[in-house]
Amino acid sequence: MSDTEEPIVVAEEEVEEEAIGVEADEVEEEDYVNNEKDVKLFGKWDFSEIEVSDISLEDYIACKRDHATYLPHTAGRYQVKRFRKATCPIVERLACCLMRKGRNSGQKLMAVRIIQHTLEIIHLLTDQNPIQIVVDAVINSGPREDSTRVGGAGVVRRQAVDMSPFRRVNYALYLLATGAREASFRNLKTMAECLAEELINAARGSSNSYAIKKKDEIERVSKSNR
Repeated sequence: MSDTEEPIVVAEEEVEEEAIGVEADEVEEEDYVNNEKDVKLFGKWDFSEIEVSDISLEDYIACKRDHATYLPHTAGRYQVKRFRKATCPIVERLACCLMRKGRNSGQKLMAVRIIQHTLEIIHLLTDQNPIQIVVDAVINSGPREDSTRVGGAGVVRRQAVDMSPFRRVNYALYLLATGAREASFRNLKTMAECLAEELINAARGSSNSYAIKKKDEIERVSKSNR
């Protein structure tokens, strides 16, 4: 009888251990869900309040749910597949845009530090969530219409075309970074100060912004080529 009883006891112990393991996994999942709501950029800026006012850009400005991060440095391989960079957090994409002009290539920690200082300056000047300012600046800076070259055999003319939402976001980030870079070149102002000023002006739709001026110019040229 003793030989038959022992396996039963072992089986009961295994069942108890499995039940404990399942409960532990459930607790971990609950903790993960709760922590996801508490994710703040640089430990300060909350993602839960961010609103994307342009419905066409909602899928291409990654700033909610799974895209909330503590740092704009996820080390994701977003370049491997076409359109995958649309899932890259928008603040990280802005940081990557700062790593241009050769000497800055690959210096992502420097770019992240510039972004951190920029967000602090924006908060001091506007008293708003700086992530919202960045999102508004991207929405306002992307051209909605562009012109392309059409024709061949020496007869080339310009034709106005609509710009896709994905390209709008890409172009907006390029213009914002370029405007900040040119403003800080040979200037006493730091890159963070120039970028903060550019983002605030772009978010307000002010013509003092390099990105807004370029966007208006692109749309004006394309309008004349309709």
